[in-house]
Amino acid sequence: MYYCYQCNNALRKLKKRIDLSKKSTFFIVDLSNVAKDAWNIFTYHLISFLSSSSYVAATQNDMMTKKQESFSILTEFDYSFTVMLIGDSCCGKTCLLIRFKDGAFLNNNFISTVGIDYRNKLIEVDNVKVKLQIWDTAGQERFLAVTTTYYRDADALLLVYDLTNRQSFVNIRDWLARIKENAKETVLITLVGNKVDLQKNRKVKYEEGRQLAEAYNIAFIETSAKSGQNVKETFQEIARKLVKMQNGESVKNKSTIELVGTLSKRSSCCLTS
Repeated sequence: MYYCYQCNNALRKLKKRIDLSKKSTFFIVDLSNVAKDAWNIFTYHLISFLSSSSYVAATQNDMMTKKQESFSILTEFDYSFTVMLIGDSCCGKTCLLIRFKDGAFLNNNFISTVGIDYRNKLIEVDNVKVKLQIWDTAGQERFLAVTTTYYRDADALLLVYDLTNRQSFVNIRDWLARIKENAKETVLITLVGNKVDLQKNRKVKYEEGRQLAEAYNIAFIETSAKSGQNVKETFQEIARKLVKMQNGESVKNKSTIELVGTLSKRSSCCLTS
């Protein structure tokens, strides 16, 4: 699948330069306000990138890996749940997913999510095997009409903000309003303050996040996709609660998840906007 932004002229150029299969998908976005020179430069590099054999091979390998991954765990779990990552763009949602799924940090080596992507992860909690299908969503406003339609399928939502970006925290109330409008009533919500490794650049205090979560009766945790702090534990706690809910047990959504770890003060977990 090819993801790219198009205007009419760029689309015609791209079709001439690249032999695209019928299954290729384009997300058409109005970029009429983008400077012409900047757009031409972007289109040139995009054509070069999509034409490269390494990109085609990587795309095919990624699709094959997902198919094999989904098939291999079809009958190897006791419970299956859908978890969705939402929040403003560049809060580190994709980085959190990759850290949990693969134990890796993406650094600069990725493009911001376009639309929706997903990964499967099989974990064990309390002696039962749980399959988590984790959906990663684009945070940009132009994709909201698409991404919000998936909320109703989520068993749990990780609402992520960047604690070095004050506005991403301010926007949390808007995300909560969308959740209330589109998600099911039983959805499990966890507020996640990401990039805790960047203490010197912190713009949102821990207490502010905790108080907001308490006001909405949702769980709260601070994480770092860079160092891995609290990432695995957060998903495990969500899985544990979902299993209990599935079994009819009452789950009290604590205002905080009591997890601690060593703080790193180096680079962030999302470096592109």
